[in-house]
Amino acid sequence: MARPSKPVDVLRAEGKSHRTKQELADREERERSVLSGDPLTERQEVKKNKIAHKEFRRISKLLESIKKSDALYSSGINTYCMLYAEIRELYDDLTVISEIAEEAKAAFREAREAGTVTADDVISFSIHIRKLINQKTALMSAIDRKRNIMLSIDKENIMTISAALRSIPKTSEKQTNPIADILSELNEETKNDLQRDP
Repeated sequence: MARPSKPVDVLRAEGKSHRTKQELADREERERSVLSGDPLTERQEVKKNKIAHKEFRRISKLLESIKKSDALYSSGINTYCMLYAEIRELYDDLTVISEIAEEAKAAFREAREAGTVTADDVISFSIHIRKLINQKTALMSAIDRKRNIMLSIDKENIMTISAALRSIPKTSEKQTNPIADILSELNEETKNDLQRDP
């Protein structure tokens, strides 16, 4: 598959485009036409969540810097930010579970070294640790699922932007000069008249 053409901003920044100013202006107009023109909007649930809000601001600045901060991407970006916040919360839960497991292991080691551990204590400790490990595994699975959804959103947004760029022809259509067309037609008529009247 052919590589999509570079956006006008990139061509101008590089300063080595072979396009004329008119071709660049036409292309810039076509690039603007694939966006809605409405600003990127933040949902209320994202505004209320500190982590999601911070991520939304970060992403919206990045989109603004490439002139893609458009309402067209609002839904995906808001969902992405909420998923990011949820993953951060799951990591906090994971940290708590890991700390509890370490404390339980340390307490069990101390009790065993002191010689106060009974068979019931070993069974109880094993059940408790297994539950913590199962909770940790479930949290990691939930994180992985959310990461996969975030990756899909990432790809879709990148693909959407790329698709928008690919939909813009690299060169503008050749525009004809109406006066030249009329003169050309008159020229053809004159030739035809001359051929008929020797």
